[in-house]
Amino acid sequence: MLRIALPNKGRLSEEALALFETAGLKANFSSSRALMADMGQGYDAIFVRAADIPEFVADGAADVGVTGHDLVIETGRDVEELIDLGFGRCRLAVAVPENLGISSVSELPARTRIATSFPGVATRFFESKGVDIEIAEMSGAVEIAPHLGMADAIVDLVSTGSTLKVNRLVEIETIVESTARVIANRGALADDDRGRMIERLSTALQSVLRARAKRYLMANVPRAKLDEVRKVVPGMNGPTIVDVLDADAWVAVHVVVDEERVFDTISELKELGAEGILVSRIERITP
Repeated sequence: MLRIALPNKGRLSEEALALFETAGLKANFSSSRALMADMGQGYDAIFVRAADIPEFVADGAADVGVTGHDLVIETGRDVEELIDLGFGRCRLAVAVPENLGISSVSELPARTRIATSFPGVATRFFESKGVDIEIAEMSGAVEIAPHLGMADAIVDLVSTGSTLKVNRLVEIETIVESTARVIANRGALADDDRGRMIERLSTALQSVLRARAKRYLMANVPRAKLDEVRKVVPGMNGPTIVDVLDADAWVAVHVVVDEERVFDTISELKELGAEGILVSRIERITP
């Protein structure tokens, strides 16, 4: 069995479970409180804190895991990042009270006290900048620390920036951009059997991710306009052209297009006389 460590709560957990289910690995729990699940096909899942997943994977308690890139670099554990999943997007940033008028970390005075739940990343970042700071490690509610006199500035995760604004803080520098990643134990990757299972898992997950930004488009187009249609819908490897039964003047075009191009593509096809245009979502694309 290949063991996969997944976040046990929050948006990261929900999106990871949905991704795995679409890839054909649905978590089947024995009860609502179970911390393990059978995913079928020789894969088991365990559910732990996202912050602990790099440790679980590095130590071999799990072969593969899903967690944030920020948590991987904070722990500094030796794991292989296999796939950038794209969701859970945020950034680890330095922020200060807006009334200080500071716009750069180079303006921070010596021995500035930094509140953060990322002491490792913060320490390494300020060392690289040659800025002398003190770390006030916190596990949560970091934004309130400057207003309580516990710290002069913070290093914390930022998504929209609304939480900073509410707490009268301003971001002055981004340390790292983060998204959810699939990580793997290096020993598991080197093992013949587990390595093959990890490769199969990666292929399945990437096929789902690849399909998310694509749409399948079908349309009947005049045969006389086919050359122009090919310029509008080049597709992944060119459009598939199918003869329409009992309609010599028409052909059916089947093509995969970028989601962001669907609106323009339909308009351009209509201008060329296309009819019966159908657009549908794609679950998976495997080259």
